Amino acid sequence: MNILLVSSEIAPLAKTGGLADVCGTFPKALRQRGMEIALAMPKYKGVGIQGTKLGEIDIQIGNATVVGHIEKTTLPDTEIPLFLICNASYYEREQLYTVNGKDYPDNLARYTFLCKAVLRMIKRDWVQPQLIHANDWQTALLPVFIKTLYRRFDSIKHIKTLLTIHNLAYQGVFPQEQLPITNIGWEHFHMEELEFYNQINLMKGGIVFADAISTVSRTYAKEIQTKEFGCGLEGILQRNAARLKGILNGVEYTEWSPEHDTKITTPYDRFTYKEGKAQNKKTILQEFGMHHSSTRKPLLGVVSRLVEQKGLDLLAKILHALIEKGAQVIVLGTGDPEIEVQLSALHQQHPRDFGLIIDFNDRLAHLIEAGSDIFLMPSRFEPCGLNQMYSLRYGTIPVVRATGGLADTITDLSIEPDEGNGFSFLAADPDAFLDACLRAMRHYENEAEWDTLIPRVMQQDYSWDKPTEAYIQCYQDLLNETN
Repeated sequence: MNILLVSSEIAPLAKTGGLADVCGTFPKALRQRGMEIALAMPKYKGVGIQGTKLGEIDIQIGNATVVGHIEKTTLPDTEIPLFLICNASYYEREQLYTVNGKDYPDNLARYTFLCKAVLRMIKRDWVQPQLIHANDWQTALLPVFIKTLYRRFDSIKHIKTLLTIHNLAYQGVFPQEQLPITNIGWEHFHMEELEFYNQINLMKGGIVFADAISTVSRTYAKEIQTKEFGCGLEGILQRNAARLKGILNGVEYTEWSPEHDTKITTPYDRFTYKEGKAQNKKTILQEFGMHHSSTRKPLLGVVSRLVEQKGLDLLAKILHALIEKGAQVIVLGTGDPEIEVQLSALHQQHPRDFGLIIDFNDRLAHLIEAGSDIFLMPSRFEPCGLNQMYSLRYGTIPVVRATGGLADTITDLSIEPDEGNGFSFLAADPDAFLDACLRAMRHYENEAEWDTLIPRVMQQDYSWDKPTEAYIQCYQDLLNETN
C-alpha cells in the first residue's frame, strides 16, 4: 500500500498549529506498521533543509506558466521520503498564510501550484501512490483535480483520495473571479460542487470530490453536520455522511511524556510525580515571575491561541473569581490583539497570581504541562485537541468544554468518579466554566483523592496505535473499491 500524504505544514519543518503536529507524527506510526508512506509540502522560508533536486516543473496557473522545482529529502530523524515543492515567490515568505493578520491575496494560486505540482510528480513517476491523503483546504484541490483536469491521465485517474478536515472553520474561500487561476471549468462552479454563496470554496470541493472524508474526532464528525458547527457546509456534509469518518488524533509520547522530556526541569513518572511536578511548578512560576506559595495552592495552566474559539474571553471573565478562591493561573500564547490586551490588563492587576507570556514557546509549553496541577481548555469548538491528552500523561487534570475531541477524551469525575479523568462543562458561558474549575479545585484540595487520581490518568493511552489502525482500514477499504 503506497500512500502520499500532502499537507501545507508538517512539524518540525513548518507549523502554525495542530495540523503540523499530526502530519509530522502520524506518518511515523504508519511507517512502523509497514506502510509505504511519503510526504509532500511547500518549501517555506523557514524549512531549513536542502533536498536533492529532482527537476524543474512548469505549472499552468490561469494563463501563466509558473516554474518551480521539486526536492526530495526525508522527514527529520526518519527515513520517510519528503518531497518539497519549491517556488521562491510563492513560499519564501515570513509567514505561511498571512501578512499583518490578513491572508495573502495570492493564496489560491499558491495552493493551486502545490496541488498541481504533486500531480506533476506523479506524472513524472517520481512518486507512485495508490492513495493521496489530503489535509484541509490547502490540499483540497487534489481530489477535485484528479476527477476533473487530470482524469484523462492513466497514472493519476485511478488514485484514491482521502480528505481529512482538521478544522472546518478554515475553508479556503475565494472570489469567484479567481476560478480561472485553478483552470477548472465553470461547469463545476455550482452549489453541488465548488460554489459557496457566489464564491469558490476549496474545502467544499474537496468534500464533494474526495473518495472518503475524515475528521479528527468522532464527536466533531457529528457536530460538523449541524448548523452550529457546520460553518455553512453542514448540508453538503450531511449528504456525504456515508463517506465521513471521525478518527481521533494520537499523541507522540516520545516527545510528550514526562519520563524523558528534556524540556522540563525534573523528569518524573507515575511513581515519582509528586516531587517531579513540585519541582517543575517551582520552575514555571519563576519563569512567569510569580509568587511560589509554601502552602498547597492549585496552579491552572493554559497553552493556547488567544482567540475566542479557544474560550480565552471566558477565562478573562472568571479570572478574578479563580484567584479569590485561591488559584494561580498562567497563560502562554498569542492571538487576538483585543484578548491579548484584556489579559495583559489582568496580569497588571494580579502579578503574583496571574502569569502571562504572549509568545509561542515550545519549552515553556512543556513546562506548563509538567508544572501545572490543572489544565484549562474552555474551547467553543475543538475538532480534536492535543493538550488535554498531553495533560493526562503529565498528571495535569484537564477542565474542558464538552465539544469535539475534548468530549471524546475527557470524562467528568463528578459523573464518573471511578473512571473520570477531568472535568467538563456544556454551556459556553463563564458561569459553567467557573463551576467546572471550582469542582476541579475542590478535588485538588482533597490530597488523598488527588494522589489516587494522578497515577491512574497518567497510564491512559492516547497514542497513535488505535487511530493508525483506523486509518489503515480506511485506506484498505478505499483501495478495495472499484472505480
